[in-house]
Amino acid sequence: MISARKGIHILPSLFTTGNVFCGFYSFIAALNERYHLAAWAIVLAIIFDILDGRIARMTKTTSAFGMQYDSLADVISFGMAPAFLCYAWVLRPFGSVGWMAAFLYLLCAALRLARFNTTKSDIQGQCFIGLATPAAAAVLASIIIAFENLFGSRVHPGFMVAIVYILAFLMVSNIKYPAFKKFEFRKRVSFTRFLLVVLVLYILATIPKIALFVISFGYTIFGPIKEWASQKEKLNTSLDTVKQAENN
Repeated sequence: MISARKGIHILPSLFTTGNVFCGFYSFIAALNERYHLAAWAIVLAIIFDILDGRIARMTKTTSAFGMQYDSLADVISFGMAPAFLCYAWVLRPFGSVGWMAAFLYLLCAALRLARFNTTKSDIQGQCFIGLATPAAAAVLASIIIAFENLFGSRVHPGFMVAIVYILAFLMVSNIKYPAFKKFEFRKRVSFTRFLLVVLVLYILATIPKIALFVISFGYTIFGPIKEWASQKEKLNTSLDTVKQAENN
């Protein structure tokens, strides 16, 4: 329990508050049928979420309060806000199927965050266990941004239901995703990696609406592809071991 004398660290908490504000504004925009603004609010919440953790680690102001506040903010911005936005955007005509799909997404996001807070390997390791909630929210937001701004139309509700179900499953799965927690700007990197970072920033600045979808979708499918390759390698290793045993 946080005592009044101990207080809280104001700088990272302000960024977390920005995360909460963006999640709340996403609700307001969706209620007013300004779906592209609601989606961009979620994207801005993701930026605040990245910055609050970075700043807390850089300034050595991490705390149990900050972690809990950040998780509550994530439930709002990356759980409830995307679920409500998807329902308001295209899932409403599906009736109970639509709002149950949105609820399942919210439930899995909450379960994912609860597991994150209670699993040491998930916090301290190089990988996330399951798709992180900001990444899942980025996929949904990028789809809405792409179709609302570029095509002026909406996806088929059945397609959105499938995407929501897939993202919900990935969040609570045991599939590993790179965390990028120890990426330091002060360290030396190879020239190739530097060019890759510059290329990503260039694409984001030139075609942000398309780049956002490509990056979020690419990150989402990276985990299952890597998991499939790992399982295939283990199977081949096991078969080779069996063959060697039979030959001997």
